[in-house]
Amino acid sequence: MINNLINFFGANSKLHLLKIFIIFGLAGSLSVILSEPLLQLVSIENYITNKFLYWLIRLILIFPLYQFVLIGIAFVFGEFRYF
Repeated sequence: MINNLINFFGANSKLHLLKIFIIFGLAGSLSVILSEPLLQLVSIENYITNKFLYWLIRLILIFPLYQFVLIGIAFVFGEFRYF
């Protein structure tokens, strides 16, 4: 099973696969964490009082934010070429 994952992700070894998973995990978590301060920075709460609309905007913000965070974390881990 591990060999299937290594082939699927194009990893060189088990350690490289672990490094890829860590980068994906950190990027996802950090993008969710950073989305709230970004919305507070633009004071979105002053314009939107509906919680559903707030969470919809936050989720929409997470997707492009994830792309930038993923490249940044990959650069820090030395895997910029992979991503």
